Amino acid sequence: MSDVDGERPVTSVRVLLAEDQGMMRGALALLLNLEEDMEVVAQVPAGDQIVAAALDARPDIALLDIELPGRSGLDAAADLREQLPSCKVLIVTTFGRPGYLRRAMEAGASGFLV
Repeated sequence: MSDVDGERPVTSVRVLLAEDQGMMRGALALLLNLEEDMEVVAQVPAGDQIVAAALDARPDIALLDIELPGRSGLDAAADLREQLPSCKVLIVTTFGRPGYLRRAMEAGASGFLV
């Protein structure tokens, strides 16, 4: 079943991306948008922009980098849990530092990927 313009299924998963590296964010958005049942509905380069973008775009999933300017992805995940509990959070990082997984789960993340 497609939406009105016939490009995406009505059941498309709506994704917010938060990544400070523009090339990485763009590549992730491109790859996710290639999937028939996924749609990137918001992209932000800083942690302090995540909640506002999520409240505006109403994503199903927020894919958050841990280390972001303005506010960490972990702090933003906790904010999303309170302000938009229907949005699942996946944390991604290139830094597998001790305590990150525990902190991500405590913040309400549904998944964690190094």
